Amino acid sequence: MDTKYNPQSIEQHWYQQWETQDYFSPSGVGQPYCIMIPPPNVTGTLHMGHAFQDTIMDMLTRYHKMQGDNTLWQAGCDHAGIATQMVVERQLAQEGLSRHDLGRDAFIERVWQWKAHSGGRITQQLRRMGSALDWQHERFTMDDGLSEAVKQVFVQLYDEGLIYRGKRLVNWDPVLHTAVSDLEVISAEENGALWHMRYPLADGSGSLVVATTRPETMLGDTAVAVHPEDKRYQHLIGQKVALPLTERQIPIIADDYVDREFGTGCVKITPAHDFNDYEIGKRHNLDIINVLTIDAKMNDAVPEAYRGLDRYEARKQIVNDLEAAGLMVAVQPHKLMVPRGDRSHSVIEPFLTDQWYVKIAPLAEPAIKAAEEGDIKFVPENWAKTYFEWMRNIQDWCISRQIWWGHRIPAWYDDAGRVYVADDEQHARQKYHLADNVVLTQDEDVLDTWFSSALWPFSTLGWPENTDRLKTFYPTSVLVTGFDIIFFWVARMIMFGLKFQADVPFKEIYIHGLVRDGEGQKMSKSKGNVLDPLDLIDGIDLESLVKKRTTGLMQPEMARQIEQATRKHFPDGIQAYGTDALRFTFAALASTGRDIRFDTGRIEGYRNFCNKLWNASRYVLMNTEGHDTGADDRLAVELSLADQWIISALQELVQTIHKHFKQYRFDLASQALYDFVWNEYCDWYLEFSKPVINNDAASEAALRGTRQTLLRVLETLLRLLHPIMPFITEELWHKVAPLAGIHGDSIMLRSYPQADDNKTNPNAEAEIAWLKQVILGVRRIRAEMDIAPSKQLSILCQNGSEEDQQRLVGNDNFLKSLARLASITWLESEQTAPESAAALAGDMQILIPLAGLIDKAAEWHRLSKEIDKINKELAKCENKLNNPNFVERAPAAVLEQEQQRLADYSGALEQLQGQLEKIKVL
Repeated sequence: MDTKYNPQSIEQHWYQQWETQDYFSPSGVGQPYCIMIPPPNVTGTLHMGHAFQDTIMDMLTRYHKMQGDNTLWQAGCDHAGIATQMVVERQLAQEGLSRHDLGRDAFIERVWQWKAHSGGRITQQLRRMGSALDWQHERFTMDDGLSEAVKQVFVQLYDEGLIYRGKRLVNWDPVLHTAVSDLEVISAEENGALWHMRYPLADGSGSLVVATTRPETMLGDTAVAVHPEDKRYQHLIGQKVALPLTERQIPIIADDYVDREFGTGCVKITPAHDFNDYEIGKRHNLDIINVLTIDAKMNDAVPEAYRGLDRYEARKQIVNDLEAAGLMVAVQPHKLMVPRGDRSHSVIEPFLTDQWYVKIAPLAEPAIKAAEEGDIKFVPENWAKTYFEWMRNIQDWCISRQIWWGHRIPAWYDDAGRVYVADDEQHARQKYHLADNVVLTQDEDVLDTWFSSALWPFSTLGWPENTDRLKTFYPTSVLVTGFDIIFFWVARMIMFGLKFQADVPFKEIYIHGLVRDGEGQKMSKSKGNVLDPLDLIDGIDLESLVKKRTTGLMQPEMARQIEQATRKHFPDGIQAYGTDALRFTFAALASTGRDIRFDTGRIEGYRNFCNKLWNASRYVLMNTEGHDTGADDRLAVELSLADQWIISALQELVQTIHKHFKQYRFDLASQALYDFVWNEYCDWYLEFSKPVINNDAASEAALRGTRQTLLRVLETLLRLLHPIMPFITEELWHKVAPLAGIHGDSIMLRSYPQADDNKTNPNAEAEIAWLKQVILGVRRIRAEMDIAPSKQLSILCQNGSEEDQQRLVGNDNFLKSLARLASITWLESEQTAPESAAALAGDMQILIPLAGLIDKAAEWHRLSKEIDKINKELAKCENKLNNPNFVERAPAAVLEQEQQRLADYSGALEQLQGQLEKIKVL
């Protein structure tokens, strides 16, 4: 074994081995256990959210595989319609071309070429995370099988009246010229203005004042609304106002939607350009006047003076004209939420257009019922409430997109505009009995990416064919996903699964939180706190990190901002921690449903844990290789008290880990493993093994027993750890297992440990707990009195029971070795002990006579000096926390840190003062 743990030297070797040997495919035996990966975008790269949820899925997959289940973690990517089209269009722009220059077919071919050469980078990154995905059956939402599934679903839903085409309001991206989903719209607060405009009453008897943040849309107003109980305006309901700058008159209507307390209590209604106004328009049968083109310019529905103007140019012109007409009452600064496209960053317009929709209510009803009746369970349970809330208020789903890359809608039109829906044109002619001379043109639109994703749990398994994989693995076992796509993906998979498979797509849904930085801030490039999982695995120096984050940015100011923030957050770059340390960090932070704070201090600690495991294995190998380890169980073994204890404690650990995995408490599982490996096995048991192994008088049976225990407990721990830390455990297992008499091709093919009640030994556990108390008592006195760890001490024991006396005699070897004792003397209760430092083990006193051990004056001086130093630090902390300016202005994290420092210093001061008191009485 290498003397130092180097993750880079082992990780890729073992992953290639696993993949080459096809260990990730289902075994074909055992209970089916299946997880569907939320398909990452083919354009995507691995971010911390991916790495976190993929670690969880991989842990579950490996755990169940070792449990003997027939496991499948389905691999695949999403075609990511808009994102992928934008990537290829940017490439074309560098060549001076647009997609329209190529034409649709040539452009689609260009996208496929891009996918073949550059797509799927994220799948290689998933391999770096150790993901046990079934790459042999990787799927893509645009592959032939999934495309066939999409067409069949569309046609069936259309035939059943559950898909229709209609003119409704959608989120419209005026740069991409397509409808976009709510998930692709990011709303953020921006500075704007609130314009107060006067609308004259048509009879000339007065006017109403309305307020708007978008004056350009007034040209599409078709009503002014007031609250029906607002006495100020009740007499005007049913009358009309003259819409300024136009020759139209519009009605004054009453609607409960209006907030009487906001502004003047009068609201302009523009049904074609506001979602709330659209609903009001439907209730009152108002005209719907669209005043914008697809690129957000004023169209021919507006007065000639404004036609062709960009929406913001039109805004300026309209405001000027209203001021000139004396109809602008006031303009106020106003903060408002502005919706922008997550790809184009352009302001999204509510836009009236013909689109395809899914009639969702009939599909939602069984999906609600399935969750109510417990066919689907949310983990944590509180997310069920969110699910029900959305499902019970669900709106029809706009599924068409005005782009080229994606599943083209299987609908054809004749010259009269009649629509024919079928798998392809030939089937359309047969289905609708159309003659060959009827010219058909296919719909130009493609389906929303989420439409094909909604079929993912069954289309990836071979549907519409009734394949063996589909029969075996549907419904799947658990879905692991973030809360942000419960509506967009999770709910739709449930609806489509119930519709086309007559069963839920998964039995449990594990919802995880967001990965934030160590201070709880959302990770972003502009803040400089974003982390790349591969940087944490491989390490990266500061200059390379800055270059990586700023290369290709078009805005120099943004590049400077990102560079400064990056240098602030990572002044020394990022060191290499390896995949296992990163995965263990994710597991340790995976408390159900909460956002996690990722602090590099945690991953450094778990990298140290890897080192600890590596070095412990080296110790075990050095003391077992070439020796009789009782591997074949032929010869008798003699187990020491420590051997019996660690074997017994291991049984409880195994039960604990199984419980936590079943409850998705990966944080508790990883903590239990960490504590046992670091504290019980490494810090205690390895030390307990030395008095046996290094004892020349030890019998062969005793040596054999301890060596066997060292190996078998370590081998079991490696299997327990494997789902969380696959690489280091595989590497160490191949060295440890043969010496324990265990042979196999891979640790991941071995069974997961099971507890054996016959190996529990409460007496051994109680006696070791007592021994630890004695040893820790001696060590504490050494630390308090500054006695060198190497100095052998003589101790006196008093006021104990007969059992204490027997334990002292029976464990003389362990005590002298681990506590560094020269002698142990039992004092009867009536005997007077010399001046001693004391500790307790139960009721028994452990006394260390200090005569000649310490220089009382020197120790007094040392402790007094330490106390003075801590008092000064305490005063600094108290001054800060008593300063109102500091408390009010300091960030929460800084304040919390200062309060913790105060607590730490107070605790240390109390301990030192206690030691000083002990010196006084000596």
